[in-house]
Amino acid sequence: MSTDYGYDLWWLVIINSAVFIIFAFSFVRPRTQLDWRALGGFSAFIVALFTEMYGFPLTIYLLSGWLGNRIPGVDLLNHNSGHLWQDLIGWQGDPHLSPLHLLSNVLIAAGFILLYRSWQILFAAQRTQRLAVTGPYGRVRHPQYVGFLTIMAGFLLQWPTLLTLLMFPVLVIVYLRLAGKEERLMDAEFGEAYAAYRRQVPGFVPRFGRRPAGAGQKLQKGP
Repeated sequence: MSTDYGYDLWWLVIINSAVFIIFAFSFVRPRTQLDWRALGGFSAFIVALFTEMYGFPLTIYLLSGWLGNRIPGVDLLNHNSGHLWQDLIGWQGDPHLSPLHLLSNVLIAAGFILLYRSWQILFAAQRTQRLAVTGPYGRVRHPQYVGFLTIMAGFLLQWPTLLTLLMFPVLVIVYLRLAGKEERLMDAEFGEAYAAYRRQVPGFVPRFGRRPAGAGQKLQKGP
């Protein structure tokens, strides 16, 4: 496949995958098996995404017949056609300036900011053997998982592929299960303090309009 179309650029697959995975690693600083599994799921999503974005457009290849009938006259081998939402909705112009692409950039940036801010709070709490209950942890119990999912949702708005669309709900389930295991560990370590925190703060979807949990308090380990 000709690189004139923006594919077969495997060096871009490697560089982009490495950049985003290293960014995530530096913001999460995995220490436990659960941390590594969460980062591993995100890394697999990123590699699958950039493989189709710059390596081989498997989704366009598999759906070429349907897409050709649905979007007559479009050059499916042109790299810009990878922004499938643009063509399916019928928007014209540079896909990088479409509302969905701009929103995807906001979500990706917000996800990385959430990962970084969550790591700051968690690291400070772990150093003093206290619960992380301030900042993002005052809104949701698992802000790092929310950060990963936000980044992936942003990429799905920008460059949807069959594989990443299938991976996303699977990773949601994986993160829910990892969150459950993490909470059992926190229950064992912090006892009633964590149980009280869990009753007050939702797991993944924040409840806005009310004072964040943990404001002005630091919860220590239980007896």
